[in-house]
Formats: sequence, C-alpha cells, structure tokens
Amino acid sequence: MAIQWFPGHMTKAVRAMEEDIKLVDLLIELADARIPISSRNPEFDRIAGSKLRMVIMNKSDLADEQANKAWLSYYEANNISAVLMDARSSKGTGELKKKIADLCAAKKARDLKRGIKNRPVRAMVVGIPNVGKSTFINTYAGRAVAKTGNKPGVTRGKQWIKLAKDLELLDTPGVLWPKFDDEATGMHLAMIGSISDDILDKQEIACGIIGFMEERYAGRLKERYEEDYDGTPYEMLERIALKKGCLKKGGEADLDKCAGMITDDLRSMKLGRITIELPEDIIQK
Repeated sequence: MAIQWFPGHMTKAVRAMEEDIKLVDLLIELADARIPISSRNPEFDRIAGSKLRMVIMNKSDLADEQANKAWLSYYEANNISAVLMDARSSKGTGELKKKIADLCAAKKARDLKRGIKNRPVRAMVVGIPNVGKSTFINTYAGRAVAKTGNKPGVTRGKQWIKLAKDLELLDTPGVLWPKFDDEATGMHLAMIGSISDDILDKQEIACGIIGFMEERYAGRLKERYEEDYDGTPYEMLERIALKKGCLKKGGEADLDKCAGMITDDLRSMKLGRITIELPEDIIQK
C-alpha cells in the first residue's frame, strides 16, 4: 500500500520541533501499543538528539496483553524507558510519573548544585496523528487543557501546558514522515486510523485486515462474521458483505460499506484485543 500523507502543516510542525527541542529537558513520545514500530516516527530520533527520552505505549487496552508484556521486555532490554498506558482511563499514570522523576533526577541534582531550585521539568510531547497525545495530557493534568479528537489533525499548533510546579508539557501536532520505508508501514497506520480515511482505498484496508487477522488471530473472523476463511481476502470481503447485509440495490454486495464496517470493528475492539507488530518484526525488517 503506497500511502503518503504529509500535509503542509506537518512540515511546519517539524521545523517548530527542531527549534523548541532546545527549550526542553525530556522528549515524551507516544506510540500506539498495537503498532509500536510503525507508530514511531524516525524523525523524532533525529530531533531529540541527546535529550532524555520516554516512550508511552498508549491504547494498551486495545492491544494484546501478552504482546504488551513482550514490548516492555524489549524496551527494557534495549535500555529504553517505556510505560504502558490507556490515556482515556488514566491507567499507567502513576508509573509514568515515577519514570519521569527517575529519568530527570540527575538533571534536578545538577540544578541544585548550581543553586537553581524548583525549576520545573519541561517536556515535549510528540507522536503521530491520532495516537492520543492530547488525551494523555488532559488525563495527566486531571482537566481538559488540550484539544482532543478521534481523527488525525486535531492539534495544529504547539501548546505549553503547566501541569504542576515540577512539570510543564509542550503539546505538538501529530506528524508522520514524508516517505515510508515499506508498504506494510502504510497499511498498519491505515488500519488503526492514523491516516485520514478520506485518502484511503477502503477495500484495500479491509482486505489487509482480513489477511492479518487470519494469519495472527485465526478464528476471530469466524466468531465475528460467521464465515470460514476460504479463498482470497477480497472473496472473504464479498462473502461477509452478503452475510451481514451490506448490499446495494438489487442485492449486490456493497464492498465499500462492508470494508468500513470491518475497519471500524478492528479499531473498536469488536475483533478483540489485537497487536499488529511484535518485537521480532524489528529483526525481520
């Protein structure tokens, strides 16, 4: 799937991050726990430079529990500070606060030696579109301080947010990168809704979901749609459309309607908790 979605505001946002990184002590990157590889923008590594880093695997409640544990073990083995979080319910907030304090302890000690007291840690919050940055900030703050939405592109400008005496966050727009390394990255981003649905081929996305589910979560399609996997994903899409009443006039299968239903089912967990990428996929890349 050759998808490129890099609106002009993203170019502007990257340039702003390159300037603003000088103002912060810590870069907090939100990734989607369902696609911890594809949801991490490689541009953030370049922008962060030598700054302290923290990875939040958000939407962990939608991801496979065993896969969540595998990813935490992977990050720990690679000396990356990471936490699981469900920003909508505040699950993981306590662990995150502890991790931030541990990461920034040395910096605070240096400040004290220089006679600087009570200087708040300043952190830049980054992530791709629709990964939950603003929801995370509002949950962490305990109040609505950042704009939120269930589609990419809600946050367009930077927002400085003072959460407490010891922490200030800079919210930034969600940005992708100009060119994906492989087609799988585009497909995975499209599957979870990190790219605007308006530019996507709905049937191609649904067929990608069908193929993935049969490969990694065999049986769940049967449970949801009462259809055995047989033939190609496209043929499966047509049979599901007929089974579930996604029809045009004359009884013809409405494949676009069915494709939208399958995509919504994946995103809303009606196909169960799923993780699309595992740590071993990094080795394969």
